[in-house]
Amino acid sequence: MMIKKIIVLSISLAVSSASSFAFAEGNAAIGKTKAASCAGCHGEDGNSMAATFPKLAGQHAGYIVQQLNAFKNGSRNAPMMAPLAMGLDEESIKDIAAYYASKKISANELPVFEYDEDDEELTEEAKAEKNAELKELIVLGADLYRNGNLKTEVSACIACHGPVGEGNRPASFPLLQGQHADYLIKALTDFKKGARSNTPDNIMHMIAKKMSDKEIKAVSYHISIKK
Repeated sequence: MMIKKIIVLSISLAVSSASSFAFAEGNAAIGKTKAASCAGCHGEDGNSMAATFPKLAGQHAGYIVQQLNAFKNGSRNAPMMAPLAMGLDEESIKDIAAYYASKKISANELPVFEYDEDDEELTEEAKAEKNAELKELIVLGADLYRNGNLKTEVSACIACHGPVGEGNRPASFPLLQGQHADYLIKALTDFKKGARSNTPDNIMHMIAKKMSDKEIKAVSYHISIKK
């Protein structure tokens, strides 16, 4: 019953927020020049090379505007981003958002089990088992994304972020598909711990706090695979 209430809340937020997040679109061509200083972390076209920095390519402009303003006014705590956002006026924020929204997000390679020095002596059979465990984790993530977890009242991601992680542009719910798994894990962990709370009615904290670390990792791996 709680799951249904959360899903209904999510959908109602999407509808009610659509008009409040509406804004005049920026100029993508001008935004390309203004985004030059962002390339070091987020990549020239918004596809960051470092998995800890989010990809911005293809992200909904409204969401980028929302987050840059959150960095600027301090409602989203990010020591690296705050000084940069504070130096941007409203027009620049919209132009940068328009530029990244016009780009295409890149595909990630399929997750693989990363072996460290302690794993060098593992037999081929043991390595195969670990890779099988990783595949099972991704399957779990797909199920969580579509159906949530009824036992722990974790709502399905699909309600707000769409069937394949395309997000909801009118409501400024972010596109997730193709995002770095490491970044998604950090974001969900921050929501879970309350380190990040700038979502309507703090809904992401309410969801993430009920997720286990395994579930966070699983759904992040699933989302990172571009459909």
